[in-house]
Amino acid sequence: MYGNNGGDNMTDDQSHNLEMEGGRVHYLLAGPEQGCPVILLHGASFTAQTWKQIGTLALLAEAGFRVYAVDLPGYGKSPASSLPPHKWLGKFLDTLHIEAPVVVAPSMAGQFALPLATDSPDRIAGLVAVAPVAIPHYAEQLGCITAPVLAVWGENDRTIPVEHADLLVRAVKQGRKVIIPEGSHAPYMSDPEAFHAELLKFLTGLKGEPRS
Repeated sequence: MYGNNGGDNMTDDQSHNLEMEGGRVHYLLAGPEQGCPVILLHGASFTAQTWKQIGTLALLAEAGFRVYAVDLPGYGKSPASSLPPHKWLGKFLDTLHIEAPVVVAPSMAGQFALPLATDSPDRIAGLVAVAPVAIPHYAEQLGCITAPVLAVWGENDRTIPVEHADLLVRAVKQGRKVIIPEGSHAPYMSDPEAFHAELLKFLTGLKGEPRS
């Protein structure tokens, strides 16, 4: 179901800087070297550090996943990139030799994750879409996504309509929508425990699913 991460020897839960085409990228790394890879992106109000602060990085690492929390270009400790968003995530995966990760894409991160999921569907093992932007923009391409999709929305999200979740889930082959009660546009912040429960349920479920 998942690929490996290229067999690097980086120390767990450390800050790393990657030199790649388009500019330097900062990310946090945690979890066993042979764990199934998970990429944690972030919204415009947050950074990679957010996932450490709310415990996601440690939780997934303890569950046996290899977790990369990434500062997107121009955020956190990553400078702006000369690569456009639709090319950036694929180049990041190429540079670190990460094969078939699960991508967690909240809000702004949709412009990085959705192009990869629709244009190169075999490159991801799963997509956790946390009220991402740009779903209607990719409406005609969403059906190309072959990986299982979990759409997570906060009940009180006033930024991205829940109809976008329905559009995504209806379009893909394996999709499920979850609404976090009283959750905000960033439901992982307003109720980390509920978000983590749904995320772990999705990730552990993927381990037993063959890819089509």
